[in-house]
Amino acid sequence: MAERKEIAVTDIPGLRIGQTENKEAATGVTVLISETGMPAGLDVRGGGPASRESQLLNPLMAAQTIHAVVLSGGSAFGLGAADGVMNYLEEHDIGFDTGVAKVPLVVQSDIFDLSVGSSRIRPDREMGYLAAKTAFESPNYQDGNYGAGCGASIGKIRGIKTAMKSGIGSYAIQVGELQIGAVVVLNALGDVFHWKSGKQIAGFLHEDKTMMRNTIEEMYNSVKPFENSFAANTTIGIVITNAKLQKAQLCKIAGMAHDGYARVINPVHTSADGDSIYAVSVGELEADQDLIGCLGAEVMSEAILNAVRHAESAYGLPAAKELGFLE
Repeated sequence: MAERKEIAVTDIPGLRIGQTENKEAATGVTVLISETGMPAGLDVRGGGPASRESQLLNPLMAAQTIHAVVLSGGSAFGLGAADGVMNYLEEHDIGFDTGVAKVPLVVQSDIFDLSVGSSRIRPDREMGYLAAKTAFESPNYQDGNYGAGCGASIGKIRGIKTAMKSGIGSYAIQVGELQIGAVVVLNALGDVFHWKSGKQIAGFLHEDKTMMRNTIEEMYNSVKPFENSFAANTTIGIVITNAKLQKAQLCKIAGMAHDGYARVINPVHTSADGDSIYAVSVGELEADQDLIGCLGAEVMSEAILNAVRHAESAYGLPAAKELGFLE
């Protein structure tokens, strides 16, 4: 049996990751860049995505590779961050050669973090440029209240006042020569449960913020539709592998990775979430597609748990580790 070990997501070669955030405004950007281009797929399951250039990843579209995936805060307002990423890549001669200019192909998905920090300050061209520059000059990926996870929160069925702080998380493994990892920005409407024990570790809080409630039970108790004031969510993630895969295969793997969301987030894929997962190939290893899909779901589940574990209390939102929910 092939040896299996945990690695850092940054140990997977072929991808540069940079993050920047505005701590006061509670928002930020995480960018993942391939200088030479990478095949990529996308699967969107939530009802309210904020995204840019997502049709590039449709297997019927001509482009076979992209150059960057941007994960950001700011909801639809934050989609301008990709302009800054494109500017930086163009300055460094990275992009699809059209004969008259090299056009960087950059896709983006955003979370809604406008109800945390400032609703008037969002990721923009400048922040995207800085994140891309950081990816090249001083890669700084870390889990927690960083990058796109700066203003992330969970458990918002009754609004932000009874929500908890979450963030960005990652997890990666190596099986023989195969490497696969995930990065995820956890900003769900629902609660988070450990996928092995079933224990709830984060989510919807009582008003005194010392104990958790269960979002599904709250929905059962109401039955009637909740006001749309809680439509402020979306969990966005990316699966990264050194296996050689094409766009259609990566779309399937992204879909299988959504099982990782479903294992640990409940409810998930609601009309108030824009849940999206990218999958990218940054290597040449021959490996079984379905194995990668199964492992993709596993690393995504663990990345979500790490987003909870590494989050710090901020903006009046308590984190699980400060409340003792992880013990």
